[in-house]
Amino acid sequence: NMWLTCQVGISVPKGGGDAWIEVDDEKYVYRDGQAVVYDTTFPHRTMNEHDSDERVVLHVDFWNFNALTPTELRALQKTYEYRQKYLEAEGVKQSL
Repeated sequence: NMWLTCQVGISVPKGGGDAWIEVDDEKYVYRDGQAVVYDTTFPHRTMNEHDSDERVVLHVDFWNFNALTPTELRALQKTYEYRQKYLEAEGVKQSL
């Protein structure tokens, strides 16, 4: 695996499973304080079906740099550079 993702529920709709992630046809309901770790290379999608409550999760990517070629590493670096430029243009401050 070259890339794993961890998402931890920070503030998710309470109750009936309105906020969820589906990874490779398996559905996981977000819960406050609980983590979901998944292989990002599998098909995945998230949904918040609640009428008013937001889904807030901490999203952390874990990269296996030993599994990436030099070209893939450069592409990844460029992707994060462009992402940072986009966030700055939107007025989002960098946290780390």
